[in-house]
Amino acid sequence: MKTLFHFGYLQAISCLFPVMIFAALALSKTVSIPFLHRYDFILLLCLMAQILMLVLRLETWAELKVICLFHLIGIALEINKVHMGSWSYPEEAYTKIFGVPLYSGFMYASVASYIYQAFSRLHVTLTTWPHPFLSIGISLCIYLNFFTHHWLYDFRWWLTLLLVVVFRKTAVSFQVGSSTFRMPLVVSFLLIGFFIWIAENVTTFLGAWQYPNQQHAWSIVHLGKISSWFLLVVISIVLVIEQRKQKNVQPI
Repeated sequence: MKTLFHFGYLQAISCLFPVMIFAALALSKTVSIPFLHRYDFILLLCLMAQILMLVLRLETWAELKVICLFHLIGIALEINKVHMGSWSYPEEAYTKIFGVPLYSGFMYASVASYIYQAFSRLHVTLTTWPHPFLSIGISLCIYLNFFTHHWLYDFRWWLTLLLVVVFRKTAVSFQVGSSTFRMPLVVSFLLIGFFIWIAENVTTFLGAWQYPNQQHAWSIVHLGKISSWFLLVVISIVLVIEQRKQKNVQPI
């Protein structure tokens, strides 16, 4: 039981940046600033949180580069999804691009931030990492499918099957105190995706964005979104691993 609580504590600390975003969302619902829209206020708070992570040396400049890259990846995806009507940002803002507020990219960046923090605090190591051609290749296919499935066939389940094949030998090990645990990497993809789905329910409740079925009253996010987050986590972890130049990884 002590190990479980210690694990929960390390996970909570690793989620510092996402928690800051949750706090910004909650604060913006109760505090209003004259002549400043809510989405713009959230962006300012997110920028302050990012600066704080650097000042406290919880993130390095090298890590920030990947986090910023994931911010851009998220913004591009958001613009497409909003254009296709998957969800919307109904409130006004000065910092909106094609209907998407700039703060939304921080929600994607926070996933990469969590992964960096978890790698450090849990002393994560990976064994049998696939060749970059395979890991990066499947990540690109997953990202493209988020765009193309609106007018082409949705390949997410085929990509999931391919993912299992590519990472079938890859395992993740992490330490909690003096104990070391190990699991297949694909299982960790699913677990992280599930907890992000829980976080998504919190953020939509706080008005971060709005699905079509939430326009009149908040309702739980569809369980099918777990598969989307599962695949998005793959992109995040691959970006982090490749940036770390496969440190502590034994390639095939």
